[in-house]
Formats: sequence, structure tokens, C-alpha cells
Amino acid sequence: MVVPREHGAWGMLLVPWATGALVAAHTDANFAALGMFLVAAMSLFWLRTPVESWLGTSPIKAVSATERSYVLRTILAVGAMVLISTAGLLWNGRNLGLIAIGGVAAVAFAAQALVKSMGRKGRMPAQVIGAIGLSSTAAGAYYVATGRLDRMAIALWLANWLFAGNQIHFVQLRIRSARAANFSEKRTQGLPFLFAQVAMLGVILGACRFALFPVAIAIAFLPVLLRGTLWFGRAYRPLDVHKLGFTELAHALLFGTLLCLAFLI
Repeated sequence: MVVPREHGAWGMLLVPWATGALVAAHTDANFAALGMFLVAAMSLFWLRTPVESWLGTSPIKAVSATERSYVLRTILAVGAMVLISTAGLLWNGRNLGLIAIGGVAAVAFAAQALVKSMGRKGRMPAQVIGAIGLSSTAAGAYYVATGRLDRMAIALWLANWLFAGNQIHFVQLRIRSARAANFSEKRTQGLPFLFAQVAMLGVILGACRFALFPVAIAIAFLPVLLRGTLWFGRAYRPLDVHKLGFTELAHALLFGTLLCLAFLI
């Protein structure tokens, strides 16, 4: 009732934060602000689960008086962390760019809720839209560390969102096509994913063309592009959801490392 259940979402929050922090670290970074921003981001993400449980809008609801009291105490404790960390970041007119970043993230989460209400067909698009808000920690971390909300901050945000969107789409594809036994069946299920891979590649090349991304960033995306494409030719294997989760976590860590190297070289 009080702990976020979306394990993958934690990675989509923390890996972007780490990339923003590491890219900023080679400058005269404000590490105190970085830590405070991490507390604020994690607290805001955590707060949603107990609020939804208390309001009864999530599958797991606080029903009894004891449960509602426990959830309410959690909301107050986590909410206090949000207020203290946010106030510290914005104290005396500092880091006001976070308001713009937070505004975009809030719009993304509102749009996610709207799309999710469409039912099963809106589940994956809702997750991709929500990833805009989660990956905003890349821009936020870089901004509070350097004091600059510039092209680098936007590039880090976009790169992390593209990766998150690809990861969400691939995981959903694997779940939907768990019984696909040959190339023909995989192609039928996965054609939209292949088109999305091509579209992502087009965005990456366009960002490189207009100097938003360094050319070396293509190496960071190469492992997931290969992972998604080569899956169509692999022999059938029963779906192991836990193994898939750990594999995607490894891809996220590898992507984060290569992304930082691409921006720092």
C-alpha cells in the first residue's frame, strides 16, 4: 500500500539521475544540491503509491481504519521529505529552472493518467508518456549541479527518455509474444516495435545532425537496438519474466555508462 510496486520505474528514475550527475561531475558541481534533488525526486515518486492507496484509486487499497491510518502517516512522512528537500532546493530563489522541469513532468504524468483510463490499449502508451516525467531527473540533476538548464540538460533528458521508451516497448512485446515460436509469428506481433526502433534511430541521427547529441551517442543505443532486432531471429524460449527484468536492468546500467562516456569524450 505504501511502497511503489513498479520496479522498472525506479530504474527509469535513478539511471537518468545518475547520468545527469556524472556528466555534471567533471565541472564544479554542487553535490549537496544533487543529493537534495535525489531525495526530492525519490520522495515525489514514492508519494504517489500511498496517496493512491488512501484515495482508493489503485488496485491495492487502504480499507480498514488501521490501514488508512498507517497509509496516512506514510503520506505525511514522505510529504514532509518532499517539502523539506524542495524548499531547500528553491530557497532564496535558487534553482527556479526546476519549476519548468517539474511542470513538464507534471503534464506528462497527467497525460499518462488520461491515456491509462482508455483501458488495456492505452497501457503501453501511458507508460511511455510517464517515462517523460521519470527521465526528467537527468535534466534536473544536471541543472542543480551546474546551474545551467541548457542544451546538455535537454539532450540528457531526451536520450534517457528514448531509451526508456524502447525498453518499455520491448518488455511489452516480450510479454505479448510469449508464445510466438517462429519468425513469422514474432514479425506479426513485433512489427510496430520494429517501426518504433527505426523511428528512434531517426531521432538519434537527427539529434546528432543538429549537434544536440554527440556522434558517439550511437554506441550507447547500439546494444538495445541489437537486442530488439536480433530477438526476431532467435529460437523460441519460454518467457522468464524475472530473467527479463534483470537483463533489462543490465541494459539500463550499460546504457547509462555509455551515455556518460559519449557526453564526456
